[in-house]
Amino acid sequence: MNKPVDPKVDGFIRYRMDLGYDGTDFNGWAKQPNLRTVQKEVVKALSMIFGETKDDFQLRIAGRTDAGVHAVHQVAHFELTEMQIKRIGRNQDLWGRLNSLLPRDIRIHEIGPAPRGFDARYSAVFRRYRYRISDLKALRDPMFARYTLWLRAELNLAQMRAAAKVLIGLHDFAAFCKPRVGGTTIRRLRHIKISRNPELGNIVEIELKADAFCHNMVRSIVGALIAVGRGKASVQDLQDRLKSGSRAQSFKVVAPEGLALIEVGYPTLTKLGSQAEKSRSLRSLDEN
Repeated sequence: MNKPVDPKVDGFIRYRMDLGYDGTDFNGWAKQPNLRTVQKEVVKALSMIFGETKDDFQLRIAGRTDAGVHAVHQVAHFELTEMQIKRIGRNQDLWGRLNSLLPRDIRIHEIGPAPRGFDARYSAVFRRYRYRISDLKALRDPMFARYTLWLRAELNLAQMRAAAKVLIGLHDFAAFCKPRVGGTTIRRLRHIKISRNPELGNIVEIELKADAFCHNMVRSIVGALIAVGRGKASVQDLQDRLKSGSRAQSFKVVAPEGLALIEVGYPTLTKLGSQAEKSRSLRSLDEN
């Protein structure tokens, strides 16, 4: 974790929290009435230590995960007053107390005052996701059933890799995203790696790295790559879909259990604030 510099933000002190969770039994990250979510559980634990707040401690994350999606390494920030901080003593005490209050399917890895300019969402320069598939050539281990898509077909990884190449770069991924009001579907997809993991029974792992992902983008892309790997779509089909900018007759959005956020990257301390400002700007396909 980055060392704290000047964590005060508008009279509050911002904290960075690195955490992981098994998303199987959650209805995603964001709080929803009468539903179990990761945010609700984290806010509940914070409230038991610091008391309830009207704004849920301004808790924000690097990227929202949908129902059933996991996080090996998620990053969040929240804000405390100096009075609240006096209740906890050392950062190690807060780490231990939070983990003792959280359910077993959420764990805090690290926690402490954030550097100046840090924003868990807007300061991030990349996110990396992994999707796991057990096809007919892989072992179907019940110990990984909650974290792997079981597929009744054998995938052609060479064809999938060829198809992945057309997605790399800066594109409008509208054909692979569920749009949000006021949001953009322009993203820079930096890398897609498709391989088999012999240590996990030869399962297929698809890793995708981008500056950011829009809603359903990863699972939509994986669905398209699976269609190519099964011989139900061609590389040209995928390229045509990308250029169309339309979700009509798009590829299947795969189930969430195989998906996990595994890494969030940030720039150096001196660039955290400028990166956050840049991320808030309206994107264009003409950007460098």
